[in-house]
Formats: sequence, C-alpha cells, structure tokens
Amino acid sequence: MHRKNFIKISSFSLASLLIADFTKAGSRKTHVLQMPDGVEILSEDKYILLQSSDKQKWVYKDVIVDLKKMNDRIEVYVQSPTLVLKEVRLSWKYATSNTATILGDAWERTYGTISWQKINETKKLPWYCIAHDANSTICFGVKTGCNTICSWKIANDKLQLALDTRTGGNGVQLHNRTLHAADIVTTKNEGNENVFATVRRFCTQMCDNPRLTEKPVYGINDWYFAYGSNSAALILETTSLMASLASDSDNPPFSVIDAGWAIKSPLLPDACCWGDDFAVSNNKFGDMKKLADDIKRIGMRPGLWTRPLSARHNDKKSLLMASIPGRDDPKTPLLDPTISENIERIKNLWNTYHQWGFEMVKHDYTTYDIFGRWGFQMEDGLTAPGWQFNDNTKTNAEIILNLYNNIREAAGSIYLIGCNTMSHLSAGVFELNRIGDDTSGKDWDRTRKMGVNTLGFRLVQHETFYEADGDCVGLTKDIPWSKNKQWMELLAKSSAPLFISAQPDAVGEEQKEFIKKSFSEAARGQPIAEPIDWLTNALPSKWKLDSQEVDFDWS
Repeated sequence: MHRKNFIKISSFSLASLLIADFTKAGSRKTHVLQMPDGVEILSEDKYILLQSSDKQKWVYKDVIVDLKKMNDRIEVYVQSPTLVLKEVRLSWKYATSNTATILGDAWERTYGTISWQKINETKKLPWYCIAHDANSTICFGVKTGCNTICSWKIANDKLQLALDTRTGGNGVQLHNRTLHAADIVTTKNEGNENVFATVRRFCTQMCDNPRLTEKPVYGINDWYFAYGSNSAALILETTSLMASLASDSDNPPFSVIDAGWAIKSPLLPDACCWGDDFAVSNNKFGDMKKLADDIKRIGMRPGLWTRPLSARHNDKKSLLMASIPGRDDPKTPLLDPTISENIERIKNLWNTYHQWGFEMVKHDYTTYDIFGRWGFQMEDGLTAPGWQFNDNTKTNAEIILNLYNNIREAAGSIYLIGCNTMSHLSAGVFELNRIGDDTSGKDWDRTRKMGVNTLGFRLVQHETFYEADGDCVGLTKDIPWSKNKQWMELLAKSSAPLFISAQPDAVGEEQKEFIKKSFSEAARGQPIAEPIDWLTNALPSKWKLDSQEVDFDWS
C-alpha cells in the first residue's frame, strides 16, 4: 500500500499501540503494549514470517514465539528445537509522524552521538525508543538483564523490536530449552510531567533493582595525565595532594589506580592496557597490599583498574576465543567466557583484590574483547559473522550476563565500575557504569563530546540503573582551566560520580580551592541534574542544578 494512503486510512499511531490498564495494587494506571501485528525469525540469512491465530502464540514448524501479557509487560519466550536462530523480530503497524523526534540508547558506552533526532528508518535504537512531539512522550523498551540484545527501529510505518539471539556471530542452538528472551515495557507522560521526568520514570520501570552505592562516590584517577606511565610513587604523590582537599571524613574519596600497574606480557612489554596476569603487579608497583594500605593511611579509599578477559601469552588455545576481525592479534589472546575454567580464573582476580584491600575495581574492555567491535561500530552487526563460543547453546546476552554475575559474586563488598560493558546488562549488577567513551586530559573537544553529551542523555539512568559515571575531569596544562572548571562544576553538582585526573603541576591555588568545593559537594550528594535544553542541543548548555538554572559555555 502506498504510504500516503496508509496514513490517510489508518487510525494507528504510536499512542494507539498502548493499552491503558489499572494495577490491582492501588489502582495505579499503567500501560502495556498491544500484541504485535507480525513476528519473524532470522535463520541463516532469511527472515521467515510466523503465523498466529491470536497474536500471542506465533509458529513456524517447531519454532514457537510465545507472548504473555503480565501486568505492565509482555514476556517473550522462544522455542526452536532444531532451527538455528539469529534473531526474532516483532513489529507493530502505525502511521509515522513527521513531527516526532526520537531518542534511543547505546549498546555499551555512548560516543558523543546520542541526541533527539528525526526518524531515521535505517537507525537501530539500542534497548529503548522514546518518541516525543508537542503533545506527548511515549516510551518503548525492554527490561534490563534480558537474555537477548535488543534494539528498536521505526521504519516503513512499523515499530520494530529486534531480539538478537546470536552466539558469537552465529545463530544460537536452543535445542529443547525455552529462552525467556525479553520483557517488553512501555509508558507515556503523565499530567504536567516533562520529558526528562518521563524518561527517568521509564528507566525505573525497565530496571526493578538498581544496585547503588551506600554513599556518593567521588575521588581521583591517574589515567588522564599519566596515560599508563604510572607507578606506586606517582599514585602516592597524587593521592597525598588530593586527599588534603577532601574534608568529609564520613565519606572519604577514592584513589583509583588505572591501567599500567599489572605485569607486562613478554609479547607486548610496552602496552599499558594489556597484561599477562592481572593478579600480579609489575616492578613499578611492587607490593599492592602495601600500596592499598598506604592509600588508606593517607585518607583515601583504594581502587584499581583491570581487564578480566585478557589471557596469558602462553595459555592453551583451547581456552581462547576465535580470531576474528578486530580481535585477531595473536599477541593479545582472550579468554572464552563460556569455559568454566576461565570463569574461575576471572573470579580469582577478585579474590586477589580482596586480599590486597581494594574497595573499588573498574573492569574494562569486556564488550570489545567479546565482539571485536566498539559500540559505534555495531550499527551493521554486533560482531563479525561466522564464529561461535565454546558453548553455542547460549545467546551472547546470556554469556555476558553470566560473566557479569560471576564477577559480581566474586567481588562481594567491592564496588564495581563497569567500563565498556553492555549498559542494559550492567544495570542491577554493578554499582557504577562508565556511561561514555573516554574524556581527555589533552583534547577539550573530546571531553565536550564524550563527557557533556553523555551526561546530558544518560543521566536519566543515574540511580535508576546504576550510578552513572560520566568520566573524569582531565585536569592538565593542556586544557584551559576555564573549560575544566565548568566540567568539574557540572559533575560535582549533578549527583553523578566525580572523578578528577589531576596532573600535579596543573594544580595551583585556584584549582585547589575549587577542588575542595567540588569534593565537598560531591561527597554529600546533590539533587539529580537536569539538562534543560537537551531536546534541541546535543551538548546541553542549560542545566538545572539544585533548583538553580546554570548556563555553561562548552565552546
């Protein structure tokens, strides 16, 4: 049917896809999505349309996609005893609005590219899809912790939800088990609620149990002035300098040791972000328990960076993931997370960090190490086709969740920061998540892009999914203090974690006084900041901070 004619005769719109309902507890009004108009599966390289008589049970041969309406959600269950599945795709018919703007999320970190945009029929919207026009805000998403990697798309007068069921780059073999693929949820704005409040409320609906820190997190990190050229002596120097600027004895700051501390691989002796064993320090750091104790003695809480999937240079090939584009350097072998021996090795890292006395661990690179791609490279696919893990009966999402949950179990009381982790799979598992790509101690444009944009469009997830870490203030001589001062102020007053990566030579009296103030604000916590102009500005410059409107100049 011609698109114009479809719109003319159709009564469907995004709002019409929602069914209002009342929960039994307190008769609170909720919304649930209508059952889809079509369900397809991707097997091999062909989409196959399933059939249904009631829009709940969809069938093709022995493949069954079962949709169950449960309170405010639709639960999706998939059976495919013989057919190898790459994807399940659900679609709803509706008439496209030319006035609506759309907001999606990112697979893992953001890369400075999230904003409200006009409908793009080719663009995938990871995890959730928010549509806004002058009259309404309508939200579609999946619950966090789902067993498939999900994305939305608005195309050809359809709302589509793709549930990626691949294992590696191949389809999954479910055999006789039923996969609980995802739970679909939706809502719309209520009363005078603004867009930011609606999306934050929707995030609470997507994540039932966020895992949060006991007190606000703030502190220092050496990466953006040392960039891996660090040492125990440098860590203690900067810790001493910055500890003197913190005044809250009930909530002391963290001193996070970033990449560069672990024993080097003999194949890559100069690599700071690669190591042969992240349970052993190199000669620049020596006794890590003593270093952690020294950090505590100075007045900070010790934190550490690690890369859990890195393998030793001489590990057996049977323990390693397949070589694929983006993950094909024989000098950087990676552990297959579906092998129980590897999971135990990874858990033992945290046993070591416990013994050393570290109270926070930032674990990095797991998404890149698994898929061989960064999030911004995943538009055409999460990974290269044609490879699989040792266990090909679990989806990529299930494999990642198993890795995350084992790290969580081993970490115990240690706070975890996920960096380069799948956002929707991190929620409820890690206390903190690095929500954007690296800021910088060298390039202000990078901080502006990766920091300001990320904070503006992912603060809706702060304290609804996890503590949303917008990354560091790279306080160095290479970036004007007038710029870093604003970035520090926004972080300190945002309620999100504040981490400062300060080159000692760049910390003068003016900087010390402002750091003192910022540490004090971050330590006691703040109301969650709101980007006022985020609907029209990809780098929000107008912010509501503790009931006050503040203008920033990010140029």
